[in-house]
This record gives sequence, C-alpha cells and structure tokens, in this order.
Amino acid sequence: MKADDLRAGVRGLDTTGPVNDRASLRRTNLGLVLRLLRDAGPRPRTRLAEETGLAKASITSLVGELVERGLVREGETERLGSVGRPSRTVEIDGRTICGIGLEVNVDYLRLIALDLRGTTLADWRRPLDTRASGPDAVLDHIAGAIRETRKTLWDTGVHTVGVTVAAPGVIAMGTGVVSYAPNIDWRDVAVTEGLRTRLGPGAPPIRLENDAKLGAVAEYLVTAAAVDIHDLIYVTGETGVGGGIISDGRLLRGSAGFAGEIGHMPLDPTGQPCSCGRRGCWETMVGLAALLRLAAPADDPVHDPTIDLEQRLAQVRHRADAGDPATRAALAQIADALALGLALLVDVLNPRAIVLGGYFAHLADHLVDRVRSELAARVMAPDAGRCEVIPSKLGFSAAAHGGAQVALDRVYQDPSGVTADKG
Repeated sequence: MKADDLRAGVRGLDTTGPVNDRASLRRTNLGLVLRLLRDAGPRPRTRLAEETGLAKASITSLVGELVERGLVREGETERLGSVGRPSRTVEIDGRTICGIGLEVNVDYLRLIALDLRGTTLADWRRPLDTRASGPDAVLDHIAGAIRETRKTLWDTGVHTVGVTVAAPGVIAMGTGVVSYAPNIDWRDVAVTEGLRTRLGPGAPPIRLENDAKLGAVAEYLVTAAAVDIHDLIYVTGETGVGGGIISDGRLLRGSAGFAGEIGHMPLDPTGQPCSCGRRGCWETMVGLAALLRLAAPADDPVHDPTIDLEQRLAQVRHRADAGDPATRAALAQIADALALGLALLVDVLNPRAIVLGGYFAHLADHLVDRVRSELAARVMAPDAGRCEVIPSKLGFSAAAHGGAQVALDRVYQDPSGVTADKG
C-alpha cells in the first residue's frame, strides 16, 4: 500500500517491506497510533491498545512521544464501562505544523494551508492569466507565494512540512512534470524541479499532482467518508473538466497515472473544437466556456476574464434565479450533457456517489435535480446503481485543499520527523 491508500487507518500507509529494526518499528507504530486518531477520533489509551493490538506500556510510550512532538494532546475525560476511574482521551493536535496546497488554474492561483487538525491557516486566490504568462512566470509566482506564506506562518510558530502543487492536465507520475496541459498550454514543464531551484536550500518537500485527483482526495476526506461512502467520482467543472476516482477508499490512478482524464471523452465528434486538438470532447459540452457561450453573447460581462470568476458565476446564478430564459436554457443543456457523460462513467465504474465540483457546485440549485433525473433514465442499473449526485462542499477550493492534506500525509507516514519547536 502506498500513500494513496486513503482509508489506510490503522493498517498504515507504507507496508512495502518488512520492518527489520527497532527504530523502523517505532516509526511504524507512531504512525499507526496517529492515523487511528485521525480516522477514528479521540480515544483513551486503553482503547488505542485494544484497537492497535499494542501493549499498554507501548501505547503510553508512543503517546508520550507524540505529545512531545506536538502532534497529539490530552482531550476530554471518558469513562470506560460503569466502574473504574475515568480516562483522558488522546486527540490530534499538530497546531505548529502545516501543509500547503497550491492550485494552478487557467485564471488564478489558489493557496490553502492546513494544520494537522484541518484548521485553515491561510486561504487566498490571486487572478493570473496562466496561459499568457507562460510556465516560467507562473513558477515565479508560485515560488513567491510559497515563500511569503511560509514566512508568515513561521512568524506565528508554524512550520511547513510539505507543499503539493495541483495542476491541470496529464501529470507524469512521480516525476514532478506536467506532461501536457492543453488549457494552459504547458508541455513537459518540470514543476517541482523549477520550484526547488527558485526556493533554494531549505525548501520544504514539494509534490506535483493532478488538480482533479486532489479534489477527489479532499472531497472524500471531508465529505464522503463521514457518511460511509468509499466509492466516488469527483467531477470538476472549470475551463477544463477533470475527474478523480476513489475506489474502495483508494485513489484510482491507472497503470501510468492518467486515470480520470474524463473531460476528453469524445461524446460529440461533430461538436465544438477542443483545446486538445479534437472535436466534441465532453468539456466542450459542459466546461465553463460552454456554459458562458450558451448563456450570454460574447460582449456580456460574464465573459470578461478580468472579473473574478465567482462574481461572474454569481451573475449567472442571479439571472437563472430571476427566470432569464437564455440562462435557464443554457443550464438545462449543460445538465443534459453532464448527465450523458456521467451515465457512461456510472455504467462502467458503479460509484456510490458523484461529487460535482467547480462551477457545477456553484450552480447546483439549477443543475443537480435535472442531472439526477437524466442519470436515472440513462444508467442501465435500477435506481442509477444507487449512485447519489452530491454538490461539492469545497467548490473551487477542493484541489488546493486536497493538496494541503496530501502534504500533511508525510507526517502520518513518519511522525518521528516532526519536532515540537517549529520543525
């Protein structure tokens, strides 16, 4: 199992080889306890011993070390059974460390920093024409944002343990390279190497991931797992349409890491030209450009990229709420085309839920009911295979949010690398 085993829980995230020395065994057990507290919530030491199978003395020692490292703390008092003394629970702390997620979008950069408890320490979005700026300038902006955020957090006593950059398009797995991102016109851009060079010595560990996959991670951890949904497809609607697939609580990558490139399913060969060079890809039917093209003439302010995207979408929603015929018709057409592609995915993958992110979530009141109805009519299995359609709770922040969570995962893999005094 690798770090993408999102339901690892007490099973651990790294079981690629035998634990053959005492230090490795202790690191493994520290991670075991920390992940259990993350996944199952606060509990007394006695329950930690029962659920991990470790001796009570070992649990006492492990919890003591995690407290010293600032990763856990004493919580509420809990009585075990009807007799005996109440016991204090142990809970996740980690207020002095954070992970940073930074999304590269067509129109903006979005940064989110989370501490180990999931508390948001930084959250901002800056407009940027990524395509026109070119990769080098964008990497300059990203490096500056990381440098500025790390310093601000350091001054408050928070150490950055890692950064994950979320980018659209095809990511060469494990290389830190964006192989091909047509919507921002990137080919073979070495993102992690470029950022390490710009940040210099002392740069935190940097990882590159596909934006939709990180969105799927975030939606799973924040929303779906809490209601016992462990098979889902996350679909993000922005300039491009991307997907992330969670199967039995694990991120599905495919043999080369390209699973989830759903926006380029050729559903209408005679349709609109796509940025990938073909015609009629699904994103030409349901992407943001398709919505705006259908909803308003070219000179309408909703097409103006200098206006914040959420402001433009708020205008679209306002018009739909007011019953504007063109806007309502556009949203109905988007919903039908969305259901067409989703039905294919449901027939093939049989997810328990589809989470609609990006602008789909922003306009969920005008899309979801129709998508659900059309999906039920198109999917072969009865009742759409029990698949629910759920609007994202994270909206446009999902990719950056997932990036911050993935950056923090290194702590859960090896808590021994964290010290209590800023790193």
